[in-house]
Amino acid sequence: MVINKKNIIIRYAFVVLFMGLLGVGVAVKAGFVMFVQRDYWLAVADRFVRENVPLKPTRGNILSSDGKLMASSLPEYRIYMDFKAGGYTKDTMLMNHLTEICEGMHRIFPDKSAAEFKRHILAGRRKGSQNYLLYPKRISYIQYQEMKKLPVFRLSRYRGGFIANVYNLRKKPFGSLAARTLGDLYPDTAMGAKNGIELAFDSLLKGRDGMSHRQKVRGDWLNIVERPAVDGCDIVTTIDVDMQDICEKALVDKLKELDAYVGVAVLMEVHTGDVKAIVNMSRGSDGNYYETRNAAISDLMEPGSTFKTASIMVALEDGKITPDTKVNTGNGVLKMHGSLMRDHNWHRGGYGEITATRALEVSSNIGVSYLIDQAYGSDPQKFIDGLKRMSLDQPLHLQIPGEGKPYIKDADDPTFWKTTLPWMSIGYESQLPPINVLTFYNAIANNGTMMRPRFVKAALRDGDVVEDFPTEVINPKICSDRTLEQIRKMLEGVVSEGLGKAAGSTQFAVAGKTGTAQIAHGGQGYRSGGMDYLVSFCGYFPADKPQYSCIVSIKKPGPGASGGLMAGSVFARIAERVYAKNLHYDLQNAIDSTYNPVPSVLAGNLDDARRVLRELDVPVETGHAARHGNGSWGVAQPLAKGVSLVENGVADTPGRVPDVVGMGARDAVYLLERQGLRVRLNGVGQVKRQSIPAGSTAHKGQTVTLTLR
Repeated sequence: MVINKKNIIIRYAFVVLFMGLLGVGVAVKAGFVMFVQRDYWLAVADRFVRENVPLKPTRGNILSSDGKLMASSLPEYRIYMDFKAGGYTKDTMLMNHLTEICEGMHRIFPDKSAAEFKRHILAGRRKGSQNYLLYPKRISYIQYQEMKKLPVFRLSRYRGGFIANVYNLRKKPFGSLAARTLGDLYPDTAMGAKNGIELAFDSLLKGRDGMSHRQKVRGDWLNIVERPAVDGCDIVTTIDVDMQDICEKALVDKLKELDAYVGVAVLMEVHTGDVKAIVNMSRGSDGNYYETRNAAISDLMEPGSTFKTASIMVALEDGKITPDTKVNTGNGVLKMHGSLMRDHNWHRGGYGEITATRALEVSSNIGVSYLIDQAYGSDPQKFIDGLKRMSLDQPLHLQIPGEGKPYIKDADDPTFWKTTLPWMSIGYESQLPPINVLTFYNAIANNGTMMRPRFVKAALRDGDVVEDFPTEVINPKICSDRTLEQIRKMLEGVVSEGLGKAAGSTQFAVAGKTGTAQIAHGGQGYRSGGMDYLVSFCGYFPADKPQYSCIVSIKKPGPGASGGLMAGSVFARIAERVYAKNLHYDLQNAIDSTYNPVPSVLAGNLDDARRVLRELDVPVETGHAARHGNGSWGVAQPLAKGVSLVENGVADTPGRVPDVVGMGARDAVYLLERQGLRVRLNGVGQVKRQSIPAGSTAHKGQTVTLTLR
């Protein structure tokens, strides 16, 4: 037998070609399944998974101090259609109800017409797609429920083919209010929280996964719950939404006016340390302001003149000075250890000889630094120990992450020069976050007790407290009562007599300190050329019975900077609106018990008038008796402490036009129409004139025009 090698080679070639094409086809199909039909087959796989099906809990809400919803997880959906599900029966139903379905979708999604939806659905049907996107955007829960009411879509996914993939998104109903403090979540929920309260309390908010398995019962797969999911706790914050809104608007308006880079404002409740509002605004590339980072707790800044309060307090406590200690500031320029120190008014000749109190009021750099240098120049560590005694060097250990650690240089530091002490005393060569400065001033307002700032009060589940976060004391007494009394009086003088007048109010007393510090270039967003400044005001109100403390800090470009005028004016706006929010008047105190108001009573039906007056407890004098049927008609005359009702018989003469001047429209029309007359009204109020005189013969059908005013 002769073997035809050529035929064998051709056959082998066909086999190899066929196998190669088959392999390419398998690869293409695998790629199509893996990428194009990925969501569909994942859904199909879920259907047949029988063991260890996880049940995801609902993440807890974040609430304001008065129970308003500040952050919540809301579901959103992406909707698909499997045109192969349900077979011929489903396809017939789809075509029979297509017009109704498309009109319903247009009603739910008005941005697309019913005709567009019809073309889109028919295109998917022609393709026979098993995972066809019906609408390009994610839809809300309400829209999803409306879609489920439409024909075909209301069937189960395996009979009707309607598929919805759910995504839980974190929503903040109040937008940017306290956004950085509340925090954010990563888009991938498996990665958890990014920052803020969301991160700090993630373990409480996220809840605990449950577990279920699938079991086939009478031909259907059912989910059998083995361990139910435990929803996350609700977190109750100290934030007051109204106060937060007040602070944000006041700060942003000033930032826009100054074209500033960054601004923070923090409002704290004096006795508890509860942070009622915290605003962190940075200027974006479009010129608008956004909450991009929590600068109030993280940014280390040279506090400037707000630090002078601490310096004076240390010297007062150590007995180095008194409020009346004199210091000569000269012409506003003084050479200290080879470097020039200037007051803000040096070009106007300076302040000359002033007291320590006045030095703080006018924020004299020379006055404060000279007093501290003279008192502690030989032992600077004693001054630094005094600052540490008031816990200014201690981190606050806040409930939320990202806080900066205060930096106060020790005397043994290699960079502690002769000039360090005087410049440190006026707020340079030290760095503190704004919230640390506020905590110090809050302690002054709180009779010397330093409270730890609190952002979260409790964790709730179904309205019951799961975990409580009580107030905490950092330092029970930052100084003696004598020093406290002296410094509080001096801080009141800063606002009433010094540079902080813009922070004051005509309604209540304010105490606090201005701050203006030069900032070195190099920070992001700084301009080349010129000087940048940090202007601030920190204080409390009302000064006699402090309820709230507040710091406003603004980073702005030069030239020109004033902590009192710029930050102080924001403080004043916040203070007055917060103070007004908490005013409650007892209306009983506004009632004059000796005054008996007598209402104005129109002429007309006296029986009705008497009934109303008696309900109002107004004394009534009457000289008529009620008549059955027609009632009594007349006029009302005011008395000193009541009303006299006098019957005038206007309705007693049949066939005559009654006198209706002085009556209201209702009574006048009733009397005239009872005589068979027609009535035309001009104006509103009380009848001032009638076109047919009273007492004239009444002709039925005759028209009477009444003028009312």
